[in-house]
Amino acid sequence: MRHIFTCIIAFGFMQLTLAQDHINISLEDVLAKVQESNSSIKVSEQEAQMAKYDYRFSNSIFLPQIAVSHTGLATTNPLMAFGSKLNQAILTQADFNPVLLNDPDQVENYATIVSVEQPLINLDGFYQRKAAKTTMEAKELQAIRTRDYLDFEARKAFGQLQLAHRAVAVMEKAFEAANANLKMAQNSYDQGLLQKSDLLEVKVRVTEVADQLKTAKSNVQNASDYLAFLMNEEGTVVYEPSEELVPDRLGETLEGSLENRADVKAMDLVSEAYKANMKADNMTFLPRLNAFASYEMYDDQIFQADAKGYIIGASLSWDVFKGSQRFAKAGKSKTSYEKAKQEYEQYVAKSTMELQRTKRMVEDAESRLQTSKLAMEQSEEALRIRTNRFKEGLEKTTDLLMAEATFAEKQLAYYQTIFEYNQAQYLLTFLTKE
Repeated sequence: MRHIFTCIIAFGFMQLTLAQDHINISLEDVLAKVQESNSSIKVSEQEAQMAKYDYRFSNSIFLPQIAVSHTGLATTNPLMAFGSKLNQAILTQADFNPVLLNDPDQVENYATIVSVEQPLINLDGFYQRKAAKTTMEAKELQAIRTRDYLDFEARKAFGQLQLAHRAVAVMEKAFEAANANLKMAQNSYDQGLLQKSDLLEVKVRVTEVADQLKTAKSNVQNASDYLAFLMNEEGTVVYEPSEELVPDRLGETLEGSLENRADVKAMDLVSEAYKANMKADNMTFLPRLNAFASYEMYDDQIFQADAKGYIIGASLSWDVFKGSQRFAKAGKSKTSYEKAKQEYEQYVAKSTMELQRTKRMVEDAESRLQTSKLAMEQSEEALRIRTNRFKEGLEKTTDLLMAEATFAEKQLAYYQTIFEYNQAQYLLTFLTKE
């Protein structure tokens, strides 16, 4: 009964595995889908759009503000009643009667006013606008850099998928070889040519390889899940790369300038934005000049305009002292600018260090490629020889198992080296892309 239950579970697991979608995908398809659908790219573009609207908001230092209002009121307030009649141009000699002035009848007043305010000289606003423009440009560059980073991350994820599938292929062959060795060991044991401890050792090896194969398949699913996340795809699928994992020779064209890299230029622009904000805060100590005008229409009937008038003027205002608020704000903005400059210099220094380190990573990985390839070929030949000798009873079981494990290990190490070499090149491309 227990065996039947185990078979049912195994059959259900097999059906679940078969139910998963297996999708063949190329690196080109991955890169295109990531650039089109990745959530991080969309977020960065929305941030750039927000900064663009902030810059448009700063147009207010040049453009007028126009407002139209229509107000109706009824009052017996002496001052309001007299002023309403005066605005309506309906005052008569009788309205100057002290009795009516002190205790007027209810007066209705309807006013339609069109007002215009035009900034003329607001020096702090000019620098705030400059800061907004610089921030907008920085956000646009950051959005570009986000796209570059996701392109690198997609290549890395695709390489991980290739490596995971390669590991599965290696472990499947190792599992077949381990089972073949177990069959030979079982025959030798049945003929009395092999001790039971040796047979058990072969069985342990088969179990170990089975566990490694299971882990390799889990890594394929993990790599597929991450790839789906980057492409913003839903559902659980298993991606199968259409390209094999081979060394990707990108050539010697990776000599870009750090200063021209999008993220470095964005950091520089952020520093400039802080500088503009610092100047804007310093300009608040200067007076402001604004013009204003209004056209007013009054009547005692709604939406009528028997009496009209206008006002035109200019306002020169100067906040001489505001309780040291401006001094504190100016000091803070100067400190923020100095901090931004230090962060920019630190970022450039760190980027330079990462670039030099990555160049060495490419050289080191390239030098390891040939070595790991030779080691894999040597272990394969050693396994072939030991397998033939084991069939003839001339080789120990432990030596055969060691040769088999070594060959699998060297295969995985070779493909891991290819992956690391490719990733180092992709990273170098990312770090030098302008």
